[in-house]
Amino acid sequence: MGMKKTKATLPVLPHGVSVIDTHCHLDMLSTVEDIDRIITRAVGSGVGAIVTVGINIESSCRAISIAEQYDSVFATVGIHPHNVLELQDDSYAELEKLCSRNKVVAFGEIGLDYVRQYAPQPIQRQHFSRQVALAKKMSLPLVIHDREAHEDIMLLLEKAAPFPAGGVMHCFSGDWEFAQKVLELGFILSIPGVVTFNKATVLQEVARKVPLNRLILETDAPFLAPEPLRGKRNVPEYMLYTAKKIAELRALSLEEVARVTTENALKLFNIPSV
Repeated sequence: MGMKKTKATLPVLPHGVSVIDTHCHLDMLSTVEDIDRIITRAVGSGVGAIVTVGINIESSCRAISIAEQYDSVFATVGIHPHNVLELQDDSYAELEKLCSRNKVVAFGEIGLDYVRQYAPQPIQRQHFSRQVALAKKMSLPLVIHDREAHEDIMLLLEKAAPFPAGGVMHCFSGDWEFAQKVLELGFILSIPGVVTFNKATVLQEVARKVPLNRLILETDAPFLAPEPLRGKRNVPEYMLYTAKKIAELRALSLEEVARVTTENALKLFNIPSV
């Protein structure tokens, strides 16, 4: 006789406690109605704010447009390493203009991706450094994408340091040794739903060891849905599964993890209280 599959039950936050989804891609969701429903459900589940992330000029404009329609949504602008070949001479002036929009709270996601390599590594590095310089000029925190490019990311960031506005290593994928280097740079770590996967032991170690005041949470929705919804489309409310897993790993209450990671996100992105 087959085992009965248990239905996923969303963890419940105590009244008055919220979490912040610091990295998702609302513009990748299918329709305006879909976005509206997802934001409403997230807010109802205790997601006090959502940061929707740009990956090229068009996506950055859409992120800002969504953020301007919802009090709880904020936006970032930037060119993802997959998209740097799209950059034209006038793109940087356009990015600078977008940075000044009201709901923009960070610059990114930018970085290096040596897994897919949609753009040659030297071109990725060139545009990464140039975008880092623009983010510093605009006094915005950085949102960094790093896939199997730890060494080059650190070399370029160390060269561009210091970062008065700070930054975050989004969807952190390194080990504890690399995490310490990121922390020394003054950046914080963002942990995705991957931490809930059974085999994610390296990330789980990082989630246990990183000081709680240097940690934020994200979904990277619609990607990387956590257990027990792995493989499904991810949405901001599912971040509660990630928060619960981190609470278990650290032997803390869900309330404590939610409270401190929310404070960290508000501070990094200079968002008013939620």
